[in-house]
Amino acid sequence: MEQPQLDWNNLGFGYKKTDFRYISHWRDGEWQEGYLTQDNHLHISEGSAALHYGQQCFEGMKAYRCKDGSINLFRPDQNAARMQRSCSRLLMPTVSTAQFIDACKQVVKANERFLPPYGTGSSLYLRPFVIGVGDNIGVRSAPEFIFCVFCIPVGALFKGVLQPSNFIISDYDRAAPNGTGAAKVGGNYAASLLPGTEARTAGFADCIYLDPLTHKKIEEVGSANFFAITYDNTFVAPRSSSVLPGITRASLIELAQSRLGLNAVEDDVYIDSLGDYKEAGACGTAAVITPIGGIHYKDRLHVFHSEHEAGPLTQRLFNELTGIQNGDIEAPAGWIEKV
Repeated sequence: MEQPQLDWNNLGFGYKKTDFRYISHWRDGEWQEGYLTQDNHLHISEGSAALHYGQQCFEGMKAYRCKDGSINLFRPDQNAARMQRSCSRLLMPTVSTAQFIDACKQVVKANERFLPPYGTGSSLYLRPFVIGVGDNIGVRSAPEFIFCVFCIPVGALFKGVLQPSNFIISDYDRAAPNGTGAAKVGGNYAASLLPGTEARTAGFADCIYLDPLTHKKIEEVGSANFFAITYDNTFVAPRSSSVLPGITRASLIELAQSRLGLNAVEDDVYIDSLGDYKEAGACGTAAVITPIGGIHYKDRLHVFHSEHEAGPLTQRLFNELTGIQNGDIEAPAGWIEKV
């Protein structure tokens, strides 16, 4: 198996064409048998509902090479379940958990030469998605759908030592009350491009969104979930129906309690009560954890543990989770699917 000429230690996070991707078509009321193809272009109708009305959703997940040479998928059943919820919210046919996991495994196996070696901190990023296609122009659910999974090798944003970033509170809303905030749909991310760009132009890593109803509670950090840790060692993740239920977020809640002995809760995080927290961070598939050095709000930067180093509990959570993903630490039951 010829290895691609890549600098495994410095991959970054960008598109790279790999050998194969999985495609399944939904026609006549059911998903057709999926297949692998080398063609990285989709051929769809100009009237596809995904193009005009945003009828689409996606997932993000990773495959990891372990020290013994085996390959780990991290909680793929949870990604499958979240995609099913997203599909239902947008009136699209759901992909079964069995088909979802099988598709992911096929893609990893077919592109194994792109799976970064153990110890590089890099991984193989998987992007499953469902889009509404077929000839259509009215505002209605599409007559046909495509389920696809492709992959790219990506680097580690942090390698062992976490570097905090500063964020600024946005005046924009990420999602509407009772809208699609809890679904992983493209429209949520398109709406975040402008506020995110404005935050970076102002010298921050990204923006933080407050709840759309009252603008008093923290909800999300850019395209990631937020968490904070109180001075009495309670791990808090914002409670809201418009927060995306992240797989990393759910995993950290469980690990904070079971492995670190913290109290872990989903609760309101009020922007005017930042002084209650000694550490804070953003979490998601891409970065795992990004420590938050400070949050800029009302012309003032509130600093948590430090602008220069991660807090000790944040670092421990990062080490625990990445150790599980890479097979170096025993995982809770059902968290790892071997390819």
